[in-house]
Amino acid sequence: MSSSGDLPKPRLDPMHAKTLRRHILPRLKDRLFAMVGLSATLLSLLVLAVLFMDVLGDGLSRLNWQFITSYPSRKPDQAGILAAWVGTGWLMGLTGLIALPIAIAAALYMEEYAKKNILTDFIEITVANLAGVPSIIYGLLGLGLFVRWMNLGRSLLAGAMTLSLLVIPAVILSSREALRAVPNSIREASYAMGASQWQTVRYQVFPAATPGILTGIILAMSRAIGETAPLMAIGALTYVGFLPGRGLFSRFPINFDCLLEPFSTLPIQIFNWVSRPQKAFSVNAAAGILVLFLITFMMNGMAVYLRYRHQKRSRWS
Repeated sequence: MSSSGDLPKPRLDPMHAKTLRRHILPRLKDRLFAMVGLSATLLSLLVLAVLFMDVLGDGLSRLNWQFITSYPSRKPDQAGILAAWVGTGWLMGLTGLIALPIAIAAALYMEEYAKKNILTDFIEITVANLAGVPSIIYGLLGLGLFVRWMNLGRSLLAGAMTLSLLVIPAVILSSREALRAVPNSIREASYAMGASQWQTVRYQVFPAATPGILTGIILAMSRAIGETAPLMAIGALTYVGFLPGRGLFSRFPINFDCLLEPFSTLPIQIFNWVSRPQKAFSVNAAAGILVLFLITFMMNGMAVYLRYRHQKRSRWS
């Protein structure tokens, strides 16, 4: 009579083992990955919420109409951000006007027209590398190229052109990915109907890729609006007692002298206040962060609305 230790061990049915490997284990891995991704997302949102509530608690009491409509001052209770937020608006508008047409046109050419050869491969690698260059490098490039060589000085135009160098590579990469995501069947159907390449790109490919392009623009402009290092490198001011373009519409014909005026931005003003030892300036910095957050939120909201409208019009998305 055999003992209990001599009993044969049960073996797993080969069919069951095969089913386990093919179906059950992949599902468990998918659920585990989904849980890890959800946990990382919730943790990021929690950290963001804690930081935002801390800034809100410090700066909400200082956020009023006098703070928004006053110029900077050495007295914290009289200091405001009028020149800073107006300068930020001017800078973002000029950066968009300069960078976005160039970046989108470059992406369209590289993805739809350029032939694959050594030159285009080199350009692709260069653009990808430029997208990862630290922003201070662009500031030093803008200092040497726009401020000194082109003799633009510490002006709005020099700042906008410097930030354009920062934005263009990121928009090119995201726009190319959006164009690449458009199914080739759309292009082939357009060509079959007798459309030219330009007509296909203009009326079929580009509208279908617009939501993805706008997503890249949102990310790039959101990065640019919070940049401080490149603007400080070109010599943007921490104190400006006037508004850029203060006489722009007071004369006819309209001139663009305001583009060559000194400027300041919200990130630079916030940095200046944070570096001061007085507690009241830290409160001002928190209020400035709230205004910068509101401006960024409005810009992103406008871009998301435009993206949503193009998604509804797109037939294939």
